[in-house]
Amino acid sequence: MSIVPTLPREAAADALRSAGLRVTAPRVAVLECLVERPHCSADALRQPVNDQLGAVSTQAIYDVLNALTEAGLTRRIEPAGHPALFETRTGDNHHHLVCRECGAVEDVDCAAGKRPCLDAVDDRGFQIDEAEVIYWGTCPNCSTQVQPTQRIRKNSRA
Repeated sequence: MSIVPTLPREAAADALRSAGLRVTAPRVAVLECLVERPHCSADALRQPVNDQLGAVSTQAIYDVLNALTEAGLTRRIEPAGHPALFETRTGDNHHHLVCRECGAVEDVDCAAGKRPCLDAVDDRGFQIDEAEVIYWGTCPNCSTQVQPTQRIRKNSRA
């Protein structure tokens, strides 16, 4: 992982410097917010970043997220039907669980280990450097709220 689970302001600044990025208040705020709220969209980051800094536009947050992702400090995931989500857990080959009911997203380590899922049966000449697996289902909270017959009907519409 590139960023530790708790990220004091100076650690965020150090991470930015180490990645060759200029340290700015929006970049520090976005990194801090993502550590506290992994799998967050740019829109969802706007309020907590604004709480720290005042008025920061959603476009500015997108710009920061793009710079952080290009520098390898954040990872962008795009579950079908969801906006792009960002996290600070990078550099390992982990995957995600997504709840079909509420949209909750959780990290899950690679079932095959760090490397095997990058070895496709037939890579067709590609040099594979990342595998993105998303497990879809119902989270424990929603499982207790949704009756099995409701779930069957919802899924049968597809």
